[in-house]
Amino acid sequence: MADGKRFFFPATRLILAALVAGVLAGAVAVYVSESGSGNNAAPGKVAAAAGKDDAACAAKAGRAKQIAAKAVGQVAALQPADPPQSLKSLAFNGPDGKPMTLADHAGKTVLLNLWATWCAPCRAEMPALDALQKEKGGNAFEVVAVNVDTGDDTKPKKFLKEIGVETLGFYRDPTIALFNEVKTRGLALGLPVTMLIDGEGCLIAHMNGPAEWSSPDAKRLVEAAVGP
Repeated sequence: MADGKRFFFPATRLILAALVAGVLAGAVAVYVSESGSGNNAAPGKVAAAAGKDDAACAAKAGRAKQIAAKAVGQVAALQPADPPQSLKSLAFNGPDGKPMTLADHAGKTVLLNLWATWCAPCRAEMPALDALQKEKGGNAFEVVAVNVDTGDDTKPKKFLKEIGVETLGFYRDPTIALFNEVKTRGLALGLPVTMLIDGEGCLIAHMNGPAEWSSPDAKRLVEAAVGP
């Protein structure tokens, strides 16, 4: 097993592939100028609520640094949120195919991962994410891996079946709107992109590129994030 700053993946090649994948994603991205809030609240009230959430999250800067300090070895590329921000409004489709937001996972620490079948490093890390969910997933923690392939569900579902992914829920956003929003927030350079989010929807840490999420390093990170 690697330690220090060594990685399980051939990092340089895969990160370059991730950056290229990001360019391709941008080329076919659907620009979304406005997304529904999921209720009938006035725009001013929605903005005020978002500002309040961001302020509450920003106060967690110390905890973000504390948790990110646990990101070593196989997950050493994870960086603390600076400052932590609210991601409760991020929207995608749940395993039942119905629209949802990250706020629907309130009370649960989430490792949010965006991936696509055309992204080679994404494909490489899916079994590790599945293994992490199998061991650590439950009421307190979930790996939410959101597929961003355009089109219908056929290709991503076939891919997951072929590689034996059984534990991850099938989350989807075929519009690329989710990737675009994460990119606009300065969190995504390409795919994969992974965000560690606490039970109040606050971004604690994030990284671009793949990691060995089934490693002991990743498990210790999750334990630190879930703990008090």
